[in-house]
Amino acid sequence: MEPIMALVVGLMYAAAIYMMLRRSIAKLVIGLMLLSNAANLLIFTSAGMTRSAPPLIPEGAMAPEGIVADPLPQALILTAIVIAFGVLAFSVVLIHRAYEIVKTDDLDQMKETDS
Repeated sequence: MEPIMALVVGLMYAAAIYMMLRRSIAKLVIGLMLLSNAANLLIFTSAGMTRSAPPLIPEGAMAPEGIVADPLPQALILTAIVIAFGVLAFSVVLIHRAYEIVKTDDLDQMKETDS
């Protein structure tokens, strides 16, 4: 399963870079979303694709019983999702404001408005 996930992550990174190199600023945002999702999937895949019990310690025990899931990658992914949402919200507002002023979403035409 890990080789398939590695291929999916690679394809998502490639698609994200391709979208970020387009001239449309909307495609830039889509590429940014793909890039953050690919990074999250990479962390998830590198943590291991095994099904395990939640990392809970039973009452009176000193350690969890049996094989448990590692909570660190889950916490990293959750934090990355929140940060990616904040960056996405900021970029959408920034793009909306730039479109109101320049009346285009073409990055080359936005450069021409500089004085």
